[in-house]
Amino acid sequence: MDYKQNKKVLVTGASKGIGKSIAKILSDTGYEVYICARNEENLKKTAQEIKASGYFVCNLVNDEDCEKLMTNNFDILINNAGDYIYSSVENTKDDDIKRLIKLNTEIPYRLIKYTVPYMKQKKWGRIVNIGSISGIVGEANASLYSMTKSAFTGLTKALALELAQDNITVNTINPGWVETELAKEAVSTGDFTYEEELEMIPQRRFICPEEIANLVKYIVSEEARGLTGQSVSLCAGLSAG
Repeated sequence: MDYKQNKKVLVTGASKGIGKSIAKILSDTGYEVYICARNEENLKKTAQEIKASGYFVCNLVNDEDCEKLMTNNFDILINNAGDYIYSSVENTKDDDIKRLIKLNTEIPYRLIKYTVPYMKQKKWGRIVNIGSISGIVGEANASLYSMTKSAFTGLTKALALELAQDNITVNTINPGWVETELAKEAVSTGDFTYEEELEMIPQRRFICPEEIANLVKYIVSEEARGLTGQSVSLCAGLSAG
């Protein structure tokens, strides 16, 4: 029997960008894919495009929405939802501090907390966190974002050890600059132009969302069952020096 059969996947923040690409490739591969985001119109359109098994409209920052979402059982959890803020530390707003810590750090932890009992029961599970290269090498004027994304490194290592004997793997992917709307917005509010950003990347290009999706496809596969507790930088060489 194909091990992908009846494997339910949840991809958060999947109405566009990286999340959409991940959901599409997993759906095309044969998984039962469910997506969630805040905008119902975008979600419905994406679900139809990628032939998702279903979608959930929810604001993950809302505790009730988060708990309601996780009354469903999933074999594979892709923590992709998150946000980015470019601001000097002294000018960072208190509301932004609370929101980013919750969305980028607390919510992934809660989703893992809710889904692990089912994975343990099945003696099989895959958890993939979408971090950022900014959590590995740091980014000036994005210290809040860097702090929240760096949390995945410790979380991934600790949970990998905790869940290893239950056949549950935990890994993080740290993308560099990716060709998405969020990246374009980030560049437009930063200190460097698109061309200047390219000059700082060894391969002189942004990562394509499909590259991240293909790496996720491998990580959740049975062939990657020995890969756990790892943080993989997919950044066109940006973290190399």
